[in-house]
Amino acid sequence: MANLEKIMEGAQVFAIVLRKEYSEPGPSFFTPGEFSQQLGMLVHKKGKIVKRHRHKLVRREIFRTQEILVLLEGKIKVDLYNDKAKKLKTVILDSGDSILLARGGHKVKVLEDAKIIEVKQGPYAGFDDKEFF
Repeated sequence: MANLEKIMEGAQVFAIVLRKEYSEPGPSFFTPGEFSQQLGMLVHKKGKIVKRHRHKLVRREIFRTQEILVLLEGKIKVDLYNDKAKKLKTVILDSGDSILLARGGHKVKVLEDAKIIEVKQGPYAGFDDKEFF
């Protein structure tokens, strides 16, 4: 699918790119259930009601930080690396595009002034949270 790309090495998903043009009706989730971040898109017609609900308290154990970048404005280049720091692919994101960074490493270069929402697990581990290579 042109508006959804999974960047893989073998059976491992390293990133999922969701383009703003994606528009399948209803809820569509692109991540496996075991991912600690779930990436999906909800495409609903006017008048759709999502029943009131809340999420139950569920203990989860997370070992890998996954993050989602939502590019609201601008243009960025994302270099993706495997678990051994070997470059897998470069992806260009435009306004409205999103990427889930599932594993491995990444580098971001801002090509045009950008406004980005970043979502990842907390709490932030400070100095121990990142390894630069």
